[in-house]
Amino acid sequence: MSQLETAMGMTIAVFDQYARADGNRQTLSKAELKALLEKELPNFLASGKDRNAIDKVFKNLDENGDSQVDFKEFVIFVAALTCCCHKYFEQNAAK
Repeated sequence: MSQLETAMGMTIAVFDQYARADGNRQTLSKAELKALLEKELPNFLASGKDRNAIDKVFKNLDENGDSQVDFKEFVIFVAALTCCCHKYFEQNAAK
């Protein structure tokens, strides 16, 4: 597989790994999202244990207000975060 195909597969695998913890493989609960952020994106949250920060991220991701983060909502988050990282690295490379 190409690098992009591998990255897509890994995104799916990570979502599936955390989404199945409560038995519903289609969505992430707040607890599942917290575990995912703490393990897979440890530098994303300053402390990794700031409940308010996790609540804010969850609320922003839960686009349809069903108290679950589905795969589409998760992918939008990953894409937006990737865009921010890309911009950051571009700005630092220009210095």
